[in-house]
Amino acid sequence: MNRQEDNTMAEQMTLSSAVPATIANAIESAIRQIPPVWPLASFVAVNPFLGQVGETMAATAARLARVGGTPMTMPRQWYRQHLSKGQLTEDDLAAAWAASPHQGKPRNVAALSAALSADRPAKQALATLSDLASSKSGSDWSGLFEAVFGTWAGSYFDRGQALWAAPEHVSAWAAYRAYATHDLTPEIMGVKGYAGVVAGVADESVVYIARAVGKLGIGDDALATYFHQLLLSLGGWSQMARQWLWQAELAGGSDRTLVDLLAIRLLWEEVLYDQYQAVLQNEWTTVLSEHAAPVEPTPDDIVDEILQEAMERAAQRALATTLVSPQPAGEQSGRAVVQAAFCIDVRSEVFRRALESVDSQIQTLGFAGFFGIFTRHRRFASDVEEHHLPVLLNSTVSSCSGSEDQAERDLMARYAARARRAWGRFKLAAISSFAFVEAMGPVYIAKLLRDALGLNPTPVPDDPTPRFAPDLDEATRIDSAETVLRAMSLTDGFGRIVLLTGHGANVVNNPHASGLHCGACGGYSGEVNARLLAGLLNDPAVRQGLVERAIEVPADTVFIGALHDTTTDTVTTYEHDLPPDRRPPELGQIHQWLAAAGQLARSERALRLPRAESADRVAYRARDWAEVRPEWGLAGCKAFIAAPRERTSGCRLEGRAFLHDYDWRPDRERGFAVLELILTAPVVVASWISLQYYGSTVAPQTFGSGNKLLHNVVGGVGVVEGNGGLLRAGLPWQSVHDGEDYVHEPLRLTVCIEAPTEAMSEILARHELVRQLFDNRWLHLFAMDENGGLAWRYSGNLEWQPAVPAAETTHRSARVA
Repeated sequence: MNRQEDNTMAEQMTLSSAVPATIANAIESAIRQIPPVWPLASFVAVNPFLGQVGETMAATAARLARVGGTPMTMPRQWYRQHLSKGQLTEDDLAAAWAASPHQGKPRNVAALSAALSADRPAKQALATLSDLASSKSGSDWSGLFEAVFGTWAGSYFDRGQALWAAPEHVSAWAAYRAYATHDLTPEIMGVKGYAGVVAGVADESVVYIARAVGKLGIGDDALATYFHQLLLSLGGWSQMARQWLWQAELAGGSDRTLVDLLAIRLLWEEVLYDQYQAVLQNEWTTVLSEHAAPVEPTPDDIVDEILQEAMERAAQRALATTLVSPQPAGEQSGRAVVQAAFCIDVRSEVFRRALESVDSQIQTLGFAGFFGIFTRHRRFASDVEEHHLPVLLNSTVSSCSGSEDQAERDLMARYAARARRAWGRFKLAAISSFAFVEAMGPVYIAKLLRDALGLNPTPVPDDPTPRFAPDLDEATRIDSAETVLRAMSLTDGFGRIVLLTGHGANVVNNPHASGLHCGACGGYSGEVNARLLAGLLNDPAVRQGLVERAIEVPADTVFIGALHDTTTDTVTTYEHDLPPDRRPPELGQIHQWLAAAGQLARSERALRLPRAESADRVAYRARDWAEVRPEWGLAGCKAFIAAPRERTSGCRLEGRAFLHDYDWRPDRERGFAVLELILTAPVVVASWISLQYYGSTVAPQTFGSGNKLLHNVVGGVGVVEGNGGLLRAGLPWQSVHDGEDYVHEPLRLTVCIEAPTEAMSEILARHELVRQLFDNRWLHLFAMDENGGLAWRYSGNLEWQPAVPAAETTHRSARVA
């Protein structure tokens, strides 16, 4: 049991039973404002504004400005540049102005244009007590706390990296107090009596918080944003604790770590208050009055939100043109030789388009990369249980690689792996590391040269055939198969071969490598889910059960799992999962098609990658130790489209759109169950991806992880920038910028679904959190017509309006008002 599990399983005491309700509510509010971050082993995209989706971007801008000086949009110069290039138009500005719900917006579009012409001053957060004490003393008390706290937190949150692990089965509050009473660094640096104060505080963190609130004179109205500010100042450490709470609540429990971290941060504030109260009291009183004021957007916040919406409307205008532009239609007749189902990930769009262009006998499909298999999986020779499913959900089945007769070989391989880990720890231990390097260093020269020159191929996952746990009964297997096929809109017209293609990214020397894998698979590569589903759909008993549910898979149709490596654009097929007599003869031709498509996809991606020079150079980047941009991941994502493939086939969407196959007509007979699934799962996951890239671009200091060249892995869970300090969450700068310009255009995602507006409204009415994403415009929603056009725009409050061009008459009238 680790510290997180101990904290979760301990007897739960509600905050309100230990502290006044106003304080408990403020703590709860502050905690919910913090987004989670997942550890590096399963680094998935997270919406950094998760706690603010219930309010508009302008209101969030006011909140984050108060607590962190955090910008919510790009500098106005960025919008002016797009206006001067014609990418943003006056009509876009007018449409965004007309759609703004804010009473305090500019009185007309001319006033909006005048505001655009002036740069906005940088935002400044309210001062903490640490900041005030620093200004009075000339000492950087905030920086000192980050260093001291970061050293402790790296040990407390450690997941196997440290050679001397911190004690487990203790709360963060107890662990920090034990550490701080022996750490003399603060007192040596001038914080008087810190260890003594720590030793004398209450055993319960919430009890201490209540006492400190009274001592510091913080009124009820000031608590929520002040607590939020303290948690935000802890950087990724508070987000890691928030992830512990997320996981605990997903399992039906709770976790108090984030409350403990708030108490630790507040403790530092109190000690400095004691030391400098006489000289900072007046300023502190002013700060508290500002915290107590309602969080309301300023006129500048509203202008910035309108400018951002104008940019998004410009992108929607371009997307609408692309979708209705005539495309060369391939001559498809008869049954497809291969139907290749890919993840909806934007990187798949490039490969799908390339593959379809190779031969008319090929069809492609788009579906969430975990392929409806909610599994916790143990790979061959591994002790780690990987959760191959969206982090929003719980696993429902378990699986492992290898058959029962391979169990002994699996066990022996695990023993060998443990021995290798022990050897690795010996090499790094303080008593052996220097002697080891001196004695054994020359042995590693050949390996270092091969790695430095990129001569070693990157390994491709090739475990023995994965299988479900024996307790997965036949009825459940048939239910799962039916659910997945209906969700894929694949219930008839099966091809000779159905290639279920997960994706991953095999790279070297990249702490954030899992962030390039499949987000729908929890930050792991997706071949496990694809192979499990292929085995399920090849099962004769499952197929017979599907016939009884009006889904008849032809006897000669074969499902095969595959893996698309998005860094090299190569596809590995796992036909060895099939018995030899079931392996179709067309596989040789399919391998040729996949190789040709990979060459086309690499050629297209090479145009965007710095220093790629040619398609042949793209694959090398995956094994280059020094390459900080092996691929662009999901940078540039800006649209999610759920419709039949015919609506987008041939459209050059430049690897910027999530493509989900969906036909609403058969779904109508089942109460639009698939549509509900799409809106509540893939769309939400895509929004997390989109908004993580958005936040890492517009506010890299708060929501990005900094410069890859300065990263050091800490605790096995995250990175710090430099040799210590706060954990950095979010994407590295190199993931959104090529060194000269942005490669990610920060736009909120445009969701386009071919389905009746009434059906979508009914679903939004049932799912408040999803509705908030659209009502507050963290996402835009359009209904498509049968020609692929954007017919209706969701305008909020379950209402729709015609999705006419930005130059509509009412907008023209608004511009001259």
